[in-house]
Amino acid sequence: MKRPTIADIASRAGVSKVAVSYALNGQPGVSEATRARIIAIADEIGWRPNSAARALNGARANCVGLALCRPARILGVEPFFMELISGIEGVLGDRSYALLLQVVTSHQQESEVYRHWWGESRIDGVFLVDLHYDDSRVAELERLGMPAVVIGHPSQSGSLSAIWSEEGEAVRETVGYLRALGHRRIARVAGLPELVHTTVRDQAFTQACEGVAEHVIVHTDYTGEEGARATRRLLSSPDRPTAIVYDNDIMAVAGLSVAQEMRVEVPGDLSIVAWDDSPLAQVVRPPLTALTRDIPAYGAHAAQRLLALIAGEDVPPYEDQAAILTPRGSTGPAPSPS
Repeated sequence: MKRPTIADIASRAGVSKVAVSYALNGQPGVSEATRARIIAIADEIGWRPNSAARALNGARANCVGLALCRPARILGVEPFFMELISGIEGVLGDRSYALLLQVVTSHQQESEVYRHWWGESRIDGVFLVDLHYDDSRVAELERLGMPAVVIGHPSQSGSLSAIWSEEGEAVRETVGYLRALGHRRIARVAGLPELVHTTVRDQAFTQACEGVAEHVIVHTDYTGEEGARATRRLLSSPDRPTAIVYDNDIMAVAGLSVAQEMRVEVPGDLSIVAWDDSPLAQVVRPPLTALTRDIPAYGAHAAQRLLALIAGEDVPPYEDQAAILTPRGSTGPAPSPS
């Protein structure tokens, strides 16, 4: 079946294509009764405006983009991005906007995607995630002049509008909590080292542990496999940690599984903390102590700011709520020295 056209509407309504165009675009030249009849016929046969034709007329695409430089297999199991997208979609849906999502393999490919989307008028703006230091994507979006919201720290977002939450505060709260439980050997299984938020967390963790705890940081790619591998190495060391903080819930659940496999009791021998809470962190046994934040709300706030930019409003940087520690059964007092 072919897509319904203006000619089909004109034939059914018994009017010219010009009259149909006037009616559908809210222009004068047809009576209100004729306009209502034309709109009703368009709805009945499922006619929608052609996005390419709208682009040629300078109309908005009513669509925003999100390119993710992550392996596609990770997105299917990592709750953070699914919750972030759910928050974005909630706002976009209310405004009849769509989200165009594409997985890419490099920042160069991501920049090419932005250029194509913008040049073809397929989007009105984009979200930029996983911010790096001296990020080439920031310069590219500035050059294109495209409305963009960086979900990351404003120190590296250039002239682009940014939304972020304070990472260091949550790290300090977590380390302080573990120290109060008597832990003096603390490890952090972190994410990708080139990301700005990973570096911020690394620095805060190191500073919070100085003078009071032995500490080690192991960087991974956020996957459960890497989280399990890092945990196995840490628990096999002579001075194994008594507490491990993971950069996401997937790695924390994998770490819990490794501890159980190695007969390391949680929390008797090892305390575990997951960054970003999720149902996954709560259904395992013991349920995981986690750094909790409202990720759908985070996505919704980012979407509201991008739509405001598209509307021509001034959108200053916005600091969202920081994650807070939610203690559960995976943390407890440090084991007594043997």
